[in-house]
Amino acid sequence: MDAPLLDLTLRPHRSLGPRGFAVLMGLLCAVSFVAGIVFLAVGAWPVVGFLGVDVLLVWIAFRVSYARGRIRERLTLHADRFEIVRTDHWGRVRRHSLEPYWLKVELADRGAGAPLVRLRSHGRTTVVGSFLPVGERAELARVLDEALRRWRQSPSTSRIE
Repeated sequence: MDAPLLDLTLRPHRSLGPRGFAVLMGLLCAVSFVAGIVFLAVGAWPVVGFLGVDVLLVWIAFRVSYARGRIRERLTLHADRFEIVRTDHWGRVRRHSLEPYWLKVELADRGAGAPLVRLRSHGRTTVVGSFLPVGERAELARVLDEALRRWRQSPSTSRIE
C-alpha cells in the first residue's frame, strides 16, 4: 500500500469535555434540588417534577451532541486516487474514491453565509467538512487545493493525453 500524499482526519469540535459535562450536570442537579425544596416548602409540589424533566432534557441534549461528535471524515490523497472515508455517529463507514486528476475543490457559498467545501469530479459532487466552523472550511479548501496542485505538478502523476 502506498503512503498517502495527504492524510487529514476531520472531526467536529466539542467545547465541553466529559469532566466539564459532569460539573455542569452536578451544578444543574444541585440548583434544581434546592429550587425543588423551596417549591415544596411553599406548596408548589408539581413544579418539582418539571425541574427533574428539565435536568433530564439537558442531559439528553448533551448525549445527542456527544454522539454527533463521533463523526469522522478521513481524506487521503494517494498517487492514484483521492479517498474519503466517512464514519457516522453510529460507527457506520462509507468510502468514496475519486480520480484526483479531475478533482476540483470549491468553497461554495449557499447563500446563508456558511460556505460548503465541495469536491467535484466527473459530474459527482461530494461535500466534506460540513460540521466544521466557517474559518476552518476555508482553510480545508485551501489545503486540499494546494495538495491537488502539488499532486498534479509531480512528475509521477503527470499524464500525456
